[in-house]
Amino acid sequence: MSNSSINASEDNCTYSSVVTTHVIPLAYGFIFIGGILLNGVAAWIFLHVPSKKSFVVYLKNIVVADLLMSLTLPFKILNDSEIGPWQINVLVCRFSAVIFYLNMYVGITFFGLIGFDRYYKIVKPLLTSFVHTVNYSKITSVVVWALLMFLSFPNIILTNQSPTEKNSKKCVTLKSELGLQWHKASSYICLGIFWTVFLLLIIFYSAIARKIYSSYRKFRRNSAVTREKINRNIFSIMFVFVICFVPYHLCRLPYTLSQTGSQFSCQSSKNLYYAKEFTLLLSAANVCLDPIIYLFLCKPFREKLYQKLHLKLTTLENYILSVYGNHPTEFYSADTLF
Repeated sequence: MSNSSINASEDNCTYSSVVTTHVIPLAYGFIFIGGILLNGVAAWIFLHVPSKKSFVVYLKNIVVADLLMSLTLPFKILNDSEIGPWQINVLVCRFSAVIFYLNMYVGITFFGLIGFDRYYKIVKPLLTSFVHTVNYSKITSVVVWALLMFLSFPNIILTNQSPTEKNSKKCVTLKSELGLQWHKASSYICLGIFWTVFLLLIIFYSAIARKIYSSYRKFRRNSAVTREKINRNIFSIMFVFVICFVPYHLCRLPYTLSQTGSQFSCQSSKNLYYAKEFTLLLSAANVCLDPIIYLFLCKPFREKLYQKLHLKLTTLENYILSVYGNHPTEFYSADTLF
């Protein structure tokens, strides 16, 4: 579909409403404040946590991605609330939205890598491999950032049409013909990344749970506390993915088609836009949930936080460590899961 056709079809179809100009920007405001504060604290704590384990390296990358993602939210708030000049939307379309999505998929990818790392260290602990090393995790981190930047940055370069107050209301009207095709292709690739990671996490954590439960039964008849901690750790990641990311990725495909095709009516396009905005809000809320997850997932992070706050490990945690510390090869404490 040509850019001129999109322009013509979009002229008489506007999406602005009280919800999109007041309610959603207000919600993004709270997410921005929470994201900056929580991830700022997480970054400060992780600066004092040595990168001795691969999953710590991956978590540090997620913190960086969440901080960068949070910093793009003020531009979206100004644009959606329509209190800024029309040039703000050009800035959002060309830069901040691209950076937002880049960092969202960086975070998703690193959660997948954490699941992979935990799977091989717990389910197959006797297999020695360079993929367990910190150097490998650092190289992998660079590759992930490079590949997703390569996928994302053409969306900046190819959003190159001359902006006006009229055509800047829809990002697709600022894209060249090649830009539209790249936008569609990159959206499909990102969809593939998410659903692949989501499926692998289900497989990895199901196998981890089975392995740990069977290990506990060898040593203790009553493993209710253990099951609770394992379920908490696994549930925290899957909860974020199901609540924050699944709804958005269910509607992203039809929404992308409505942007780049002509087969959708104005009302259908509006409905898909509203669905996209609400589900994208849930995805953005991920930046506030991740720091809470670090508290569950990462014992070095938790210890350093307690140390900075002058707290001590709970009696339960010390009890578990003291009771099960003598079975390093056969037994897996709930904290070794992450």
